[in-house]
Order: sequence, then structure tokens, then C-alpha cells
Amino acid sequence: MLIKTFTGGNYLQNSYLASCEHTGESVIIDPGAAVPQLLPSLEENGKTVVAVILTHGHFDHIEGLEKVREVTHAPVYMHGLDQDIFDNFPVQAAQFGILGEPLSNPECQLEGGELIEVGRSTLKVLHTPGHSPGHVVLVNDPEKIAFVGDLIFRGSVGRTDLTGGDSGVLFNSIRDHILTLSDDFRLFSGHGPDTTVGIERETNPFLTGSFMGNDL
Repeated sequence: MLIKTFTGGNYLQNSYLASCEHTGESVIIDPGAAVPQLLPSLEENGKTVVAVILTHGHFDHIEGLEKVREVTHAPVYMHGLDQDIFDNFPVQAAQFGILGEPLSNPECQLEGGELIEVGRSTLKVLHTPGHSPGHVVLVNDPEKIAFVGDLIFRGSVGRTDLTGGDSGVLFNSIRDHILTLSDDFRLFSGHGPDTTVGIERETNPFLTGSFMGNDL
């Protein structure tokens, strides 16, 4: 799977274009402020977008969604428990000084456990609440890749002070769905550089200290 990262906006949010290297079929993950930079690469590289996947409904991860829809006409996937957050997009955006119009609803509702085919590659959907109620992570087991949204970052974890956040639930999600992966799994986060499970297991202060206990 070929992965291109596009970073934009005041919060340096990462949008991803993940493509099957054999077929060119692609998914767009978390279309945020960098969508104007992402879209030209579709035509330049002959990519066909088969799905747009939202790891969660916070405004910085969805503010470029309508532009993506206009160009790709691909179905949008999101977990149903983030629908209220998604519906509140204009208010969310205004709280951070950004003008946002209401968005059309996702066409496909995730629950966790789904497999999304991208050419010859597959992304497994894991429900990982904590940062938001319907947060999901996308895992490609054979290639040891995970798109982890705002669940975990290099050296940090997702905030839990926004509506629907819960720190205890977030750490359970990390324990059950991230730290169970092998150390060489690459993690692509919603903000900041990519990392690996091994790096975070050994150096992330939120995982090595009292937040997670001493048994990991």
C-alpha cells in the first residue's frame, strides 16, 4: 500500500491518500484542510478513490469533505456514534474561528469489524473510542500499517476534554488495539509524524507511566 500524507490547517491535521500499488484504487482518510493539495495528486497519479473514511467526526478531520465528494463521488464511511459530532460541524468550526457549512451525511455507517477493500489491500476497521465515541482505527495486517486518527501520536495520546471524550476509555482502546500490535507496525496519526508501536511502547510517557499502569 502506497501512502501519501497531506498536512494543513492551523492544527496541522494529516489527511492520507492510501493506494493499492497494483491497481491504483485508493481511499482518502480524514479529508481536512489539506484537501486542495491532495486532490491534484489523484489526477496526476491516476488514482481511483473507492472510499472516503473518517476516523472520527471532529471538524479538522472533515472540513475538506465536500470538496472531496465533488471530485471523487466516493462513498463516505464513519462510525454511527460520531454522528452527533459530525452534525455539529458548523458549531465546532466556529469555536475554532473557522466558517463551516453543514455537511451531507456519510453514506456508510461503520460499527467496527468491517473490511474495506482497496484494490488488493484490505483495511480492517476497529472501533476505538475515547477521543470521541465513534473513533475508529484502520489496520492493514499484512503490511503492518495502521491509521490511528487522534487515538495516539508520536509521544502523546488524543485529548479527551472535548464532547464525548473519556480518558479511561481512550487508554483501554490503546491497550486493546494498539499495544496488541507487533512493535514494527507503523502508525499514521491525525497530527504529527508517523511512528511505530515499538517506539511508543518504549518512549511514549503516557504509555510508560502511571496512565497505563506498570504491566506493559
